[in-house]
Amino acid sequence: MHYSIQADNVHLVVEALDRLTLSRGTQGLAIRLARAFNRIVRRRGKVWGDRFFARDLRSPREVRTAIVYVLMNHKKHGATIAGAGVGQGAQRLDTFSSAAWFDGFVARAGPLIVALRDRLPAKTIAVARPRTWLLREGWRRRGLISPDEHPRTG
Repeated sequence: MHYSIQADNVHLVVEALDRLTLSRGTQGLAIRLARAFNRIVRRRGKVWGDRFFARDLRSPREVRTAIVYVLMNHKKHGATIAGAGVGQGAQRLDTFSSAAWFDGFVARAGPLIVALRDRLPAKTIAVARPRTWLLREGWRRRGLISPDEHPRTG
């Protein structure tokens, strides 16, 4: 699983057995996150919009593109939260993503990953290990991901 928390939405790459499992899992996650958010800010009420978008990823290229989109989405929207990353310029990695636990960056990203992990409060792994071939290794046939990459637009 990969994630990125933006100012007004959350991007996820997840695995599910079928659409019903995905829908129920997404609903459960949304409820849990909304309750935690409301507890922290001491309020009640709706947190999320009324929908989520899901798309099956069927090829190594689609999976790689989705991973880049999620992990590098902060570059598309600009720095919306001050200090929300590690690195300089195009090589910035998002603190509010699963980039710290991602093992598919090119080798030169190593120092950025170490710096990102050092900034996190918990040293535990915050993502599940992939079960499917596509998410575990298939996407790597299209090349490892550089911290210089940007998500595609349009």
